[in-house]
Amino acid sequence: MLTLKLITEETDRVIRGLEKKHFKGAKEAIDEVLAVDKRRREAQQKLDANLSEAKKMAAQIGGLMKEGKKAEAEAIKESVSKMKESNKQLEDTMNEAQEEMTRLLCQIPNIPYDEVPEGATAEDNHVVKSNQKECDGTDTVGNWTANPEVPTAKLPHWELAKKYNLIDFDLGVKITGAGFPVYIGKGARLQRALINFFLDEARKSGYTEIMPPTVVNAASGYGTGQLPDKEGQMYHCEVDDFYLIPTAEVPVTNIYRDVILDEKDLPIKNCAYTECFRREAGSYGKDVRGLNRLHEFSKIEIVRIDKPEHSKESHKEMLEHVEGLLKKLELPYRILLLCGGDQSFTSAICYDFEVYSEAQKRWLEVSSVSNFDTYQANRLKCRYRRTDTKKTELCHTLNGSALALPRIVAAILENNQTENGIKIPAALVPYTGFEIID
Repeated sequence: MLTLKLITEETDRVIRGLEKKHFKGAKEAIDEVLAVDKRRREAQQKLDANLSEAKKMAAQIGGLMKEGKKAEAEAIKESVSKMKESNKQLEDTMNEAQEEMTRLLCQIPNIPYDEVPEGATAEDNHVVKSNQKECDGTDTVGNWTANPEVPTAKLPHWELAKKYNLIDFDLGVKITGAGFPVYIGKGARLQRALINFFLDEARKSGYTEIMPPTVVNAASGYGTGQLPDKEGQMYHCEVDDFYLIPTAEVPVTNIYRDVILDEKDLPIKNCAYTECFRREAGSYGKDVRGLNRLHEFSKIEIVRIDKPEHSKESHKEMLEHVEGLLKKLELPYRILLLCGGDQSFTSAICYDFEVYSEAQKRWLEVSSVSNFDTYQANRLKCRYRRTDTKKTELCHTLNGSALALPRIVAAILENNQTENGIKIPAALVPYTGFEIID
């Protein structure tokens, strides 16, 4: 969540940032936070004054008792007693104001960085890079036309999966329900190959592999901003009050909840493979066919904890890492800088990576790489101690998919069709053990 310091010291900038994110009632929300903070501060000031006065009165009582002025001492004692009752009310007011402020702050999204473009929808996102054409800064999703052209007809991946017996969607429905596919034979081996390939590439880039739980408590969901914003998208185990993770970002980032790190240990670079679970409530239509949108899927996540002055460099390195994976997989891709209106609740800046589906004639998102600034760290109480001043400051947190498997698999199957079968990208062959699916 946003820090109260930022809201009070840079109120206008915060409101402008929220308006860029198309957050309704931005000014009213910030004014309400400031009003609650004023109520809390006024109660604090009154309490501090009372405590100071009570200390003086306590000293007077001792002196009066020594002088034998018992009646006067008792009168002051009575005043102190009444003051204690008033102090209790002031403490209650402060606590109530603090709880109200926390509740309000949790409902306010992060503000975008200045370089985040204006815009309301995905059509306004800027295409900043692609291996399909040079981008000149004016390209947006809405005016993009540089899609690959293939002269031969292509089958969509759900037909290929059936043709080569790679994925059984109907069997998944029988076992669980829609959105839970069963991978078979070379389909399963392709999945495992991609997981190992992505993890090996992350390790080569200096990431430490983590194998976290795929079930988290509410405090972890709150720490990374899934709660209370996205509870409707998460699978909830009500008896235990646990949640199935929507991404490894949640457990891996929460390793550093309530932790003070040393500056010399930053940046921390972790990666993790997990199954991910998303209810995707309200999703329907042609865009959810096959692997396009699942309730359970495999994903490798990269997570960084960094100090503020270096986090932009970390973000750049993460973007280069993800782009390197797509190059090695020989897939047509583009990189989008999301506009304010299409950003997530928690991000300060986000780039999406998309690969092109030849059969579906559409771009498929396969990664989002975000810098959250101090927004998550403030909830997590994730801090670091500066080497020079020994003071503690909030860290910056960053994460990204590197990569999510379903749409990568879809793109590999659709983009590498030949008359003889589906060719496997050369970088994956050592992991699959086969060069073609036939």
